[in-house]
Amino acid sequence: MAIDRNTGEEITLKEAIDFTHAFQTNNPEELKSFFVGINKLNLILEQENCVGLRIYNGYNIETRKKNLVLVGVNQEGEDMTNGMILENLKACPPACEENSLLFKK
Repeated sequence: MAIDRNTGEEITLKEAIDFTHAFQTNNPEELKSFFVGINKLNLILEQENCVGLRIYNGYNIETRKKNLVLVGVNQEGEDMTNGMILENLKACPPACEENSLLFKK
């Protein structure tokens, strides 16, 4: 399947709640979410020929914590590894929005 600027599907709030709660129930010790600021995200998305981003699961050996690595993707579906790559997002916990419907208490 090809990727483009429209790849991805909008889901309902109920689906989002079902997905996030199922993950949190089945993985109670895992991080629940990550936050990235719009300015940092735009540094990836505003690169020339960037049509979206790819999110890799990662693991920081030094901190012994899971993380996410964000990289731009060009029109050919290739990672833009010579451009902006982000990590060190704010993880939940501890930076949680506990009143969110997506956060299972």
